[in-house]
Amino acid sequence: MKITVFSGSHKGREGNTLIMVEEFLKGAEEAGAETENIFLIEKNIGYCKGKFECWLKTPGMCTMRDDMDDLLPAFMASDIAVFACPVYFDNVPAVMKNFIDRLAPVLLPHFEEDERGEYRHAKRYEKFPKIAVISNAGLPGQTNFEVESLFFRRLARTFHTELVAEIYREEGEIFRGKSNIILKPLLGKYKKLLRCAGREIVENQKLSEKVVRELEKQIVPASLYIKFGNEEWDRLCEQNRVD
Repeated sequence: MKITVFSGSHKGREGNTLIMVEEFLKGAEEAGAETENIFLIEKNIGYCKGKFECWLKTPGMCTMRDDMDDLLPAFMASDIAVFACPVYFDNVPAVMKNFIDRLAPVLLPHFEEDERGEYRHAKRYEKFPKIAVISNAGLPGQTNFEVESLFFRRLARTFHTELVAEIYREEGEIFRGKSNIILKPLLGKYKKLLRCAGREIVENQKLSEKVVRELEKQIVPASLYIKFGNEEWDRLCEQNRVD
């Protein structure tokens, strides 16, 4: 099994989402999967021009020559494509959305009715990768992922595939406290759950209800997280103030 992560954080290799991805991939590798983590911010990906040339002039291929020449085949060659990104203003970051827009060539321009009586573009290929999502939000509360969850569920439908896992971590900044004597064991337990999720995806192509419940449990009380978070913002504002 080939699992490819498309990491869509503007922070690249320094983001909190990466910590989640690394643990998830450890579990997937333990179960025998071949894995790859691609940092989209490091790639040259132009914006879709919306001219439908990938459907009309060069069917199945964008007329722009950039890193999507390699990324699109990497997406299609995956058994599971993982979209990993933080929540930016209630949705996916621009670098992730831009990548997704450029996946249009894998579809056909023609319309078809799906099993729910809605319409979408027909598929160009017989087999599409299954989709998983890994995301974190700086604020407490699973409701931070409502828009993103709906977006990826619709995206799975658009790409004629299945959304097999959604892993959402509220209070994402707790990863910055990994050396904290109180947080360290709590984060250690959570990382073990992420590795378990990686193994389950390889072995069962889905997550068990038990693992999903455990992954979504709050790690620290929201009131405490907000208190220390605001204190840290006060410190940073003071530190960066220009007189």
